Amino acid sequence: MSRHGGGAAPRPSEPAAQKLRLRYAKRGRLRFASHRDVARAFERALRAAGVPMAYSQGFSPHPRVSWIGAAPTGAASEAEYVEIQLVRPLDPQLVRRELDAALPEGLDVLEAVQARGGSLAERIDASRWRIELPGVDHGELTAAVAELLTRDHVLVERLGKDGVRTIDTRAALISLSVEESTQSCGILVTVVRQVTPAVRPDDVLSALFVVAGLKAAAPARACREAQGRLDDEGELVDPLSPDRAGDRPAVGPIGQGA
Repeated sequence: MSRHGGGAAPRPSEPAAQKLRLRYAKRGRLRFASHRDVARAFERALRAAGVPMAYSQGFSPHPRVSWIGAAPTGAASEAEYVEIQLVRPLDPQLVRRELDAALPEGLDVLEAVQARGGSLAERIDASRWRIELPGVDHGELTAAVAELLTRDHVLVERLGKDGVRTIDTRAALISLSVEESTQSCGILVTVVRQVTPAVRPDDVLSALFVVAGLKAAAPARACREAQGRLDDEGELVDPLSPDRAGDRPAVGPIGQGA
């Protein structure tokens, strides 16, 4: 994979020979990037790193990139997922290193595995979030969480591009707890089922305000720690584990032809 010559040119006639699944993080100031901004940054990095991407057909070919959900703008994440299709097999670890080096600071490719079949989206039905609430007392937060968990339904309103939408936040909550902290902030840890519309960290905070009048003194800081499918104990199963179990190096450096 070479960064010289402007990267790999689109070759829409070539079929995909390999699908890679990537886990990446969104950190620091990049947590404020929209999903569209992240997608554009990845496409630029793929070109700069010379990844031999497979492209769609038609008058305007696009690289075959599939996004598996996206953290909301303003939230950090250690567990975002994307699939890319290549026209020739490569070592996933080489692709990870080269792509990570080409991305801006704050978008970090943490893992790359070769897809082993099945649908990655079907392996993800919940997320675990850690939410820091500056200036919120631990006892006050614990009481608000206890009150929320007694409710069967908690409706909150979210303003979107199509107007105000009412969401039942409680129905999506699998678990909600308060973490001990020596900092001057309350810390929530919650597992949220991925439903439509998606329940976001802001919606959880809105629910706490509805049931207990709880409000942070400053903007909350949310980070998605994990995504996966819930097992029988309510734990998240790593969505890449079936691929990782059979992973083996593919062939060739990136800049080498077929």
